[in-house]
Amino acid sequence: MSRATVRLLIAGAPFGMLLGAPLGTSLGAQSAAPRALSARELTAIRSAVSSEPQWSPDGTMLMFTSPLGEGGVWAVPSSGGFPRSLNVRTGGTTFLGSAQPEWSPDGKWLSYVSTKSGSPELWLSSVVDGQDRQLTHLGGRIGSYAWAPDGSAIAFSDDKLGNHDIWTVRIADGQLRRLTTGPLLEVSPGWTPDGRQVVYVRLDSTWRHHDVMTMAPDGSGSRVIVKDTGLFDYQAGGAFGPALVSPDGTHLLFRSQRSGWMNYWVAPMKGGEARQIAAEPANQSGARWSPDGRHILYLSLQNGTQHVRAVALSGGASRSLASPSGMGMVSAANWSPDGRRVSYVLASPTTPGDLYVVPFAGGQATRLTNSDPPAHVAQSLIVPEKLTYRSEDGLEISAYLYRPRGLAINEKAPGLLWIHGGPTAQFSDALQRDVQFFAMRGYAVLLPNIRGSSGYGRAFEEANNGCWGRCDLLDVLAGVAVLKKLPEVRQDRMGITGTSYGGYMSMAAPVFAPSVFQAAIAASGYGDWVHTVAEQETRHVKLLEHEFGPLKDNLEKYRRSSPIYELDKLQTPIMVVHGAATAIPRSDASRLFADRLEMLYKPFVYRTYPNENYYISSRENTVALLHDMLGFFHQHLKDGAVHGEERAPPR
Repeated sequence: MSRATVRLLIAGAPFGMLLGAPLGTSLGAQSAAPRALSARELTAIRSAVSSEPQWSPDGTMLMFTSPLGEGGVWAVPSSGGFPRSLNVRTGGTTFLGSAQPEWSPDGKWLSYVSTKSGSPELWLSSVVDGQDRQLTHLGGRIGSYAWAPDGSAIAFSDDKLGNHDIWTVRIADGQLRRLTTGPLLEVSPGWTPDGRQVVYVRLDSTWRHHDVMTMAPDGSGSRVIVKDTGLFDYQAGGAFGPALVSPDGTHLLFRSQRSGWMNYWVAPMKGGEARQIAAEPANQSGARWSPDGRHILYLSLQNGTQHVRAVALSGGASRSLASPSGMGMVSAANWSPDGRRVSYVLASPTTPGDLYVVPFAGGQATRLTNSDPPAHVAQSLIVPEKLTYRSEDGLEISAYLYRPRGLAINEKAPGLLWIHGGPTAQFSDALQRDVQFFAMRGYAVLLPNIRGSSGYGRAFEEANNGCWGRCDLLDVLAGVAVLKKLPEVRQDRMGITGTSYGGYMSMAAPVFAPSVFQAAIAASGYGDWVHTVAEQETRHVKLLEHEFGPLKDNLEKYRRSSPIYELDKLQTPIMVVHGAATAIPRSDASRLFADRLEMLYKPFVYRTYPNENYYISSRENTVALLHDMLGFFHQHLKDGAVHGEERAPPR
C-alpha cells in the first residue's frame, strides 16, 4: 500500500481512524480541557472493526467489515502492519443477524450475505481476482450459514417457502437442496468435521425449547442429540446460538440457562448426559473450540464487564486470556488456525473497539487497529461510575452513573433515568454516545439494569414476567431516589428516556407514577400491548406470550401493563419519537399513543425521522434526534430554550 493510499484512508475515516497503528498511538490534537462535544463529534466516534474478525486459513491475516474509507471488507496482517481493502461490499443483513463475511476453507473465496440484488442472498468474492458471484437466488430471508469442511457447499437457513428451513448450496454450480420441511423454526446450521452430517437447531412453537439435531447432507436420518428447555429465544435461535461440534467429532458444545446462568455445556455426540464446562455466575457467549479440540474459548460477562477465558475440555479451572483494565468489554474472540494465538476486540465506556492478538500461552498482546479519536475528544469523554442500590422490595440493582459536567456556579443538574431496551438486555461497559451528550450538558444520568435485564441470572431476568411497567418501575423509582441524593442534582427536575422497551418505560413511568417525572422522551416505544399482539412481527408476539401468557387468557395483564389505558393520569410533558419507514411501516404504536395524548389534551410533542424502520439509527437522524431531545429536556428540566450551536439543525 502506498503512502498516498494510507493518507487517503486516514482522511476518509472518522477522526482519521487508522488500521495498523502501534499500541498506544493516538491521532489528532494535543490535550485540551474537557468540553461538551457536539452530536456530530460523538456520533463520529466509531470502531474500525464492525464485524467479528476472521482468521485467514493460513493464519497470516484477519478479515472484518469496517467503516474505513468507503466501508466494506478489510484485512490486516495478524503480525501487525497496514491493511488492505478486499473490495467487498456486503450491503445487507441476514434474518435477525448480520452479514458476517467468512473465508472458504481453502482461503480462495469470501462468502457474505447481501441485498444488492434485491433480497438477502449468499454471494462469493474471489480472493484471487476480486470477482463477485451471486450464489443463491431464492428471494427469501437468509439466516446464518456455514461452509462444509471441504469447501464444496454451504449450509444455510432460509424462509423462501414460508418457514425457516435448512438448505445447502453447491459452490461449483449453485445447485440447491432443501433439507428440512417441518413447521418449526430450523436455524443455525453447522457441520461435523468429516462433512458427513449437518448439525442444526430446531425451536418449538413457543421459542422456549431447543433441540440440537443432526442429519445427512441430503436431509435423511435426522435425530436429536440434545434437548434444552426453558430458554426463551427472542432472536429466533440467536440467543441459544449454534451448537458447535468438537474437531474430533465426539462432543457438542451449546449454551443453556439450565444452571440458572447462561453458561456453556458439553454433551457427547452419540447422546448422553451434558456437563457444564466452566460454571460461573456470569453470562457466557462466543465460544470456540481450539483447533486441536483440547480447549474452549468463551466470553464471560459479569456486571457489565466482559473478559475472554479458556478452559480445558478435560476440566479444571478456566483462565483469563484478556481482561479490561478497569471497565471494558472484550468481544469477538477467535483462535488462530494453529491454536497458538487468540484475537479479540477491546472497547470501554470511553474508547471504541480495537483488534488485538495475544499468544494463547501468555504474553504481550499486539494491537492491530487504532480507532482512537483525537486527544481533545478522548479527554472530553466522561468515565461513568458503577454502583448498586436497593429497590423498594429489596432487590439489588446495578447501574452506571454519569455525573454532570459544565454546570455554572451554584447550578444544579436535572436527573435523567435512561432505560435500556429488551427488556432482556443490559447496559455494559460500552461507549454510550447519547448519554455522554447529555452528561456533558449538565445532566446527571443514571443507567439502571432493572429487573428483567440479562447478565444477572435467570431468576433476575424473569423477575418482571407478567408485570412490565409495574414491578420493574420500582427499580426506576429507586433510581430516581439515588439521583436525588446527589448534592449536585435538583430534586424537583427528573426526566426519563429510552428506546424500545426503554421507550415503553418512558411512557409507563409518568403514567403509573404521576408527578415523579417532569419530562419524558419515549423513543420507538409501545404503549398498548393488546394492540401490539395484533400488529407486530412474530418475535414480539412470542415475547409477549412468554412474558404474559396468551392474550385470550391474560387480557387484564396486558391492559394493566399498557399505559395507554390510563393516560388520564399523566401529568408529565412527553415527547414521542420514532423512525418513519420508507416502505411498509413496521409499527404505528407511537402514533397511536400520540393520538390518544391528543384526544386527552395532554402536553406532548410527536416527531418522526425519515428513511428508517421503527428505530432511529442513521447518523443524520441521530444528530437531529439528540438536538430535539436536548431542546425538550432543556425546556422542561432547565426552564430555558436551547441556544446557538445546541439548537437543532434545520431539516
